[in-house]
Amino acid sequence: MTMRKPMIAGNWKMFKTRDEALQFIYAVNMEVPKREFIDTVICAQAPVLRDLVKRQGENVRIAAQTMHEETEGAFTGEVSAALLENIGVEYAVIGHSERRQYFNETDDKVNLKLHQAFRYDITPIVCVGETLETREANKTETFVGDQVKIALQGLGKDQVQSLVIAYEPIWAIGTGKTATSEQANETIKMIRDLVKTLYDTTTSEAIRILYGGSVKPENIESLMKEPHIDGALVGGASLSPKSFMTLVDAAYKQ
Repeated sequence: MTMRKPMIAGNWKMFKTRDEALQFIYAVNMEVPKREFIDTVICAQAPVLRDLVKRQGENVRIAAQTMHEETEGAFTGEVSAALLENIGVEYAVIGHSERRQYFNETDDKVNLKLHQAFRYDITPIVCVGETLETREANKTETFVGDQVKIALQGLGKDQVQSLVIAYEPIWAIGTGKTATSEQANETIKMIRDLVKTLYDTTTSEAIRILYGGSVKPENIESLMKEPHIDGALVGGASLSPKSFMTLVDAAYKQ
């Protein structure tokens, strides 16, 4: 099996002022393991992205929390991939459940955004995940599978191998509930098997798939022990430098 480099991505959502963001990055810059061993990513609000890029240490990289599918135009309040590339942002979160729920980010729009990200050499972190009702109806595989299929439409093998998928069950985001390590691994294995069906074994073994949903220092080790989980997209537990570094260290040591 291909050895995939782990990733911990901290999604700050709509938290932190500029001063707080800079305090954080100064606190973790010298603590983060080398990039050759683990990718450490901070997903921040648009106004502070350039400030963070300018101050990112050698082993930290910055992500936008969203981006628009069009190159430019009359889209007030949106952020273009061209701008993100221009200021040195390397990643963009696409299709987070909160973007889908509150900002009409459909499966088709997610697909358009993936293609646009690759036009500007931005690595997408594409989010998929089901509601509690979907899981209880035993429709997780169909629902999440359809999200993945539509997201990847028209992408080549090299593109898919380089992007990141984050499986985030909606019922576990910010609720304190976490899918068990076994549940998370089972669904992530399903996603990996689907990528194999859509592409090939090489692609399915290369793509990194993260888990997200109430990830915290107390459960990161058990999640990282699962064979198909390559890291985590973390919300609340990424806001404290100490907590964030605990997650990074746990993923690195696995």
